[in-house]
Amino acid sequence: MDEQELRGLIRSVKAGTLPRREFMRTLAAFGLSAPVAAHLLAWSGIANAQQPFVYKPTKRGGGGALRLLYWQAPTLPNVHFGVGSKDQEASRIFYEPLAAWDGAGNLVPILAAELPTVENGGIARDGKSVTWKLKRGVQWHDGKPFTADDCVFNWQYSSDPETSTFTIGSYRDIEVVKLDSHTIRIDFGKPTPAWADPFVNLIGQIIPKHLFEPYKGAKSRDAPNNLKPVGTGPYKFVDFKPGDMLRGEINRNYHQPNRPHFDTIELKGGGDAVSAARAVMQTGEFDFAWNLLVEDEILQRLEKGGKGRAVLSLGGDTESVFLNQADPWSEVDGERSSPKSRHPLLGDPAVREAIGLAIDRAAIQKHIYGRAGILTPNFLNNPQRFNSKNTSAEFNIDKANALLDAAGWKRGPDGIRAKAGKKLKLLFQTSINAPRQKAQAIIKQGCQKAGVDVELKAVMASVFFSSDVGNPDTISKFFADLQMFQNTRGSPDPGRFLELFCSWQMSSRENKWQGRNLVRWRSDEYDQAFRAAEVELDPVKRAAHLIRMNDLVCKAHVVLPVVNRPNVVGISNRLRASFSAWGGDLWALQDWYREA
Repeated sequence: MDEQELRGLIRSVKAGTLPRREFMRTLAAFGLSAPVAAHLLAWSGIANAQQPFVYKPTKRGGGGALRLLYWQAPTLPNVHFGVGSKDQEASRIFYEPLAAWDGAGNLVPILAAELPTVENGGIARDGKSVTWKLKRGVQWHDGKPFTADDCVFNWQYSSDPETSTFTIGSYRDIEVVKLDSHTIRIDFGKPTPAWADPFVNLIGQIIPKHLFEPYKGAKSRDAPNNLKPVGTGPYKFVDFKPGDMLRGEINRNYHQPNRPHFDTIELKGGGDAVSAARAVMQTGEFDFAWNLLVEDEILQRLEKGGKGRAVLSLGGDTESVFLNQADPWSEVDGERSSPKSRHPLLGDPAVREAIGLAIDRAAIQKHIYGRAGILTPNFLNNPQRFNSKNTSAEFNIDKANALLDAAGWKRGPDGIRAKAGKKLKLLFQTSINAPRQKAQAIIKQGCQKAGVDVELKAVMASVFFSSDVGNPDTISKFFADLQMFQNTRGSPDPGRFLELFCSWQMSSRENKWQGRNLVRWRSDEYDQAFRAAEVELDPVKRAAHLIRMNDLVCKAHVVLPVVNRPNVVGISNRLRASFSAWGGDLWALQDWYREA
């Protein structure tokens, strides 16, 4: 399909002569998935033909208690510092974005009065700006009005390097202008196809100016409301014990009618994924269990308990092994894993490639993940249009040994390879979780056969994914050689996601370890491809840039994708909820209800 044919189809949808569903089917035949097709229609000013979640309650409240179980307990419910998705999700109970992505990849307004389109003047035809109209009558939980000033402040707050936010990548290169009390314009300064990033989805949650303004900059971590959220969401803050429990109560002034259904909400943290699944599906103690990283065989057995079921949502999340490019064992200016250093072993491309060849991905998928894992050689997965066909995920111990032999890594009497007096001994860390420990064991076994000695380390999930700058065992500190976890995409458009490997995003002491490039990898070619994709409005050319970025990072073997993981949650059979692998589990929390 060429550009003229595509434009002709879009004109037909706009004129009403081609059904939206038929347009989706046609594009799917050419490898363009539903989220991409929906984005093309939105860009052309054609509103989403959504099939909204059917919300049955006819009054606000009366649903009793909603009990959520997060086996990775949140520690900091401020999205701007939420390195791990557990903190971003906890924050979402109280805070809201202007819009969020539903499960089909459609953008849905939350705090926005309407979605910007070219047709309504919201999206500039040159792609350099977008105008958002804010919903009127929305109040913060303390009764203060939500206005354009709050949006402008969030931009200023997040983009300030001294505030050291995790969300800085979404706000650093833009300018937010207040047009009136309930209208803002985002100026990108260049054509920006991924305009639905600032103020959108999990990382787009908006915090109140009147409470956080005194703590903008270097004092950001001292704000009392970092631990006591005051938002616009369906529930108001009651109590929080970091690493344990978070409680809220109904917001009687919520801006959507007859919502929320539940009178209270409790998020209990801790335990493990299996016990979380059991507490929903077998004993019925909880209504919802988050991120069920559980062997599929166990999930299917628990579902027979009759109290609940597993719900899978396919998105772009990938479980991967990350290879540190900095030296975690030596200090540069008093800093371990400094971007100024070079890893003494993993700096060798042959070592990285050999480790990739030693990973039996098929065994991990078959024996651990089952339906909850799709074998992939790519870090960038879905929509299908962005899936590279230029990569491979080969398991070949003989080839790994040959690579290391050719690179001069010789086996010693103990079977461990060495070169220039340095042994191939690596520390491999991940969170405490049965599937991850089993995957670690499979990877260790393969590496041993290639003469690479791997020591395994398992860290409590609440620590591993913590935003605590004082903790040495977090993914952002990366004081190990290898680490494994799942990256959460958060949007059908992968542009911002791929900033994870840009040089300006390297995690370091200078940015309080809030940088998103955890492997501390630097590639001028990758940086250039990212910058080109940022401004390319042609969807085909832009996809080529994004695929090129995936290929560069995968072929450099600084990240070793294992499986594309559908989002798996457990819910009570009586709970009615809408889930989205793109928008987060709680993207439509206001719509959750329990059937009698």
